[in-house]
Amino acid sequence: MITELNERSREILRHVVEAYVETGEPVGSRTLSRRLGLALSPATIRNVMADLEEFGLLYAPHTSAGRLPTERGLRLFVDGILQIGALTKAERTSIDSQCKVSGRNMPQVLEEASALLSGLSHCAGLVMAPKQDLRLKHIEFVNLGPGRALVVMVDEHGGVENRVIDLPLGMPASSLVEASNFMASKLVGRTLSEARKEILDEVKNQKNKLNTLTAKVVEAGLATWSDKKDSGGVLIVRGQANLLEDVNAIADLEHIRALFEALETKEALIKLLDAADLGEGVQIFIGAESALFTLAGASLIIAPYANSEERLVGAIGVIGPTRMNYGRIIPMVDYTAKLISRILD
Repeated sequence: MITELNERSREILRHVVEAYVETGEPVGSRTLSRRLGLALSPATIRNVMADLEEFGLLYAPHTSAGRLPTERGLRLFVDGILQIGALTKAERTSIDSQCKVSGRNMPQVLEEASALLSGLSHCAGLVMAPKQDLRLKHIEFVNLGPGRALVVMVDEHGGVENRVIDLPLGMPASSLVEASNFMASKLVGRTLSEARKEILDEVKNQKNKLNTLTAKVVEAGLATWSDKKDSGGVLIVRGQANLLEDVNAIADLEHIRALFEALETKEALIKLLDAADLGEGVQIFIGAESALFTLAGASLIIAPYANSEERLVGAIGVIGPTRMNYGRIIPMVDYTAKLISRILD
């Protein structure tokens, strides 16, 4: 599409988008004539805008109003016209200082990063944080009645997680006690990922001569904690109030409310990671391009971050109105994601 537009059309589209980002208001031909500073009459600009409208890149919200970019027009602008700005020294320093690990754990650093992006972008900042693999200090299997048991795990920080597992019918209480003792001997003081392979090997080879029923309890307990769909992660969102600044109608408010509700669901975590994993570096989703945000008319700029094994473990980004300042926010997200990856490395 960009190759089908001549230089004049691209320049007019660029100015329409930039004016939209600045004001959120439709742009008329006379305003564009002044902004362009070229020897183009309002009539000539109107003709070009009419052509851009036929391409589906602009639209008129009212019959006598100026033009606004469509989501297609914004995508074309971002992909083929936008000039990405560079972070200022002050912005880099601010991000560096906020993301320092000294005296804080990783979840605190990620929360700071989310709040920082929100403040710098005047949008909502979000971080998809990996679930922490903490060392355990207690594990126990508790009988819940025929065919069910509760696995209770307490981590080094006092956090408690409970999972219900299915058991073979008729399992004696002694098997749960044996399973608790075996798991405690292997897991206390270690993380689940550190001990998981060793435990499975011992169960398989019966090095500890576990009876068949006890071995099944141990395997069920490990399986429920290894379920990727259930383990997920944590979605940290800061600065939601910034999304309300442009709301000027009840319908817009309903869209934002729907967005807030979507962000609170588990599916949001999966969709965000899937979005970040589509390619290297920063990903940009405008309006309906993201199933998660289509109702809100919002845009998402997101980038993945990796651990020391170069495995994607989370994502960081910004949600804002479609008229967000893409050229300024894209390098912020990119820089912060790379910084977090270096910290994890």
